[in-house]
Amino acid sequence: MILVIDDDRDFLASVEALLKSEGYDVVTAASGREGRARIETAEPELIISDVMMETATEGYAVSGAVKMHEMLGDGRIPLIMVSSIESSPDDLFPRSEELGVIRPDYYLTKPLDIPRFLEIVKKIAHRVPA
Repeated sequence: MILVIDDDRDFLASVEALLKSEGYDVVTAASGREGRARIETAEPELIISDVMMETATEGYAVSGAVKMHEMLGDGRIPLIMVSSIESSPDDLFPRSEELGVIRPDYYLTKPLDIPRFLEIVKKIAHRVPA
């Protein structure tokens, strides 16, 4: 199951519909806070999260929750971060270890390149959708 976290409801609905049309089970969260709670309750295989939501650093909080999940021995959840900011992960996550967060597995800019996005999701989800 894939957890998609974004405060842009149109983007959230579009990504949810796209992934469901590809056969994936999808759970959504409309805020970073809601997304962090769902990491524990939904047990996602993959997380797709916006960087800036309620605050400019909300993506860091999601990333920190993924790291905490891993540190508690629950396994690593792959993370794709998306943003309209055209920057590199090195610029956005320069001191990730110091901040207690993880660097995303992939960083994509909006609007998404759909074929590339689906290719990455398929690769990370480690399965071919039904």
